[in-house]
Amino acid sequence: MRLLARHAIRLLGQENGRGGAATAIRLKATTGSLKLATASAPALEQPAEKQVQRKYSPLTDTFGRHHTYLRISLTERCNLRCDYCMPAEGVPLQPKQNLLTTEEILRLARIFVEQGVRKIRLTGGEPTVRRDIVEIVAQMKALPQLEQVGITTNGLVLTRLLPSLQRAGLDSLNISLDTLKRDRFEKITRRKGWERVIAGIDLAVQLGYTPKVNCVLMRDFNEDEICDFVEFTKDRPVDVRFIEYMPFSGNKWHTERLISYKDTLQAIRERWPDFQALPNGPNDTSKAYAVPGFKGQVGFITSMTEHFCGTCNRLRLTADGNIKVCLFGNKEFSLRDAMRREDITEEQLVDFIGAAVQRKKRQHAGMLNLSQMENRPMILIGG
Repeated sequence: MRLLARHAIRLLGQENGRGGAATAIRLKATTGSLKLATASAPALEQPAEKQVQRKYSPLTDTFGRHHTYLRISLTERCNLRCDYCMPAEGVPLQPKQNLLTTEEILRLARIFVEQGVRKIRLTGGEPTVRRDIVEIVAQMKALPQLEQVGITTNGLVLTRLLPSLQRAGLDSLNISLDTLKRDRFEKITRRKGWERVIAGIDLAVQLGYTPKVNCVLMRDFNEDEICDFVEFTKDRPVDVRFIEYMPFSGNKWHTERLISYKDTLQAIRERWPDFQALPNGPNDTSKAYAVPGFKGQVGFITSMTEHFCGTCNRLRLTADGNIKVCLFGNKEFSLRDAMRREDITEEQLVDFIGAAVQRKKRQHAGMLNLSQMENRPMILIGG
């Protein structure tokens, strides 16, 4: 680790042209964020070979995990108020100047892709409230080497936006839906619009997508709909994914509301004994299953009871420009502050990203510890 620290400091040094001094960019740890700090340091010359070819991958952490998937939050705003995502009183939104501009989002996307990211998912808040969402998708699809652009959306405006997003090149979409009952939808989201979400799912299928339908299971709320969601896959080529209830600031998480993957699986097999496992990819977060003969499938995202940290290949970029190397981590790194420095080079931005990735831990702290840790509300992280 000492060699790693010296390597990061050496790579982050830059000459300022005054008496051979340099301004070193350091990662200063604070609760909830890591900010830029400057300090005078002797000039450091890089070996010639480093000027020609980088000797390390900035997206590979100390445990050998290579990060090829970036989730970018486009906004902190949302047109729903889901109670597990946002506190009932809402969240204070940051002033516009604190958020990444479209140009900054696209620049960072390009940098990450050049370093090895192959999939970008646009999140929020609710990404479709961005007026330029279609243009952002189109410009990201124009990036060489980027293989896939997706969005995670609540589906409220898909019937209006999805045809344009498809023409822009959108490859995939995840749609959040926690109930198949209209009254429950209004209770959990504190808004109307259930019919529009269902219509958006059906339109996605008509346009040739296989949408993922994300359902957060919570005891005493929607556990009686588990089999209804499985039935939803009978005639629709959709991937319903049951997500274990996760702790974030303001969502009043407690273990009694958590429905485990194994309990959910047992409930399904009581009705469909032949409910069978399907193959999974090496970086999949969802355990795939299906009822034989059904058009769609079911997945389980088991973040709490059976974490998948060992194969995690994801990084997150918040709307205000912080990189989060772990969804549950409360240490962040401000790429916005770094990028807005007049004297920073693009190579130093890459090295700053690499230094952040090097701080990623082997695994998250576990659900009981996570519930005691300060973290952003989910809406301010990006789903």
